[in-house]
Amino acid sequence: MREVDVVLVALSSPIKIGIYEDAKLIETIESKQMSSEVLPKIYQDIFKRFQINKLFYANGPGSFMAIKVAYIFLKSLSILKNIPLFATDAFYFNKNAPIKAIGKLFFVRVSSQITTRKLETAPAMEFWLPDVLDYKEFSTTATPLYGIGAVG
Repeated sequence: MREVDVVLVALSSPIKIGIYEDAKLIETIESKQMSSEVLPKIYQDIFKRFQINKLFYANGPGSFMAIKVAYIFLKSLSILKNIPLFATDAFYFNKNAPIKAIGKLFFVRVSSQITTRKLETAPAMEFWLPDVLDYKEFSTTATPLYGIGAVG
């Protein structure tokens, strides 16, 4: 069975899952269904076809509920199947573009700090899976980025 790493970006619709072999993207899965309903089905299929070595995900900022669902799902898999879980912020998956917070507020990354800024024009919010995974961008501190300042 082929050994792979699996990346989940579940911050907006569609959710995106990348399957990586030797750090190179070999397959992309997208779904517009709710994460809580579709993730078990998708990962069940992945486990049938591959040996998963590592799990990765975007831990925020973004939809609080989407991040929470992704984290709980992946953390459970990590514990049950003894697979290491890694995370990085969502800016890795959108070329550092602003990410919708609420109203006209957007999350932005300035240097290494994530904060909110009011933007009059909403930029397109699209996430992508890199062709080659840069492992240095990920951390074993995989908890969600709940500690980003208050939005309001």
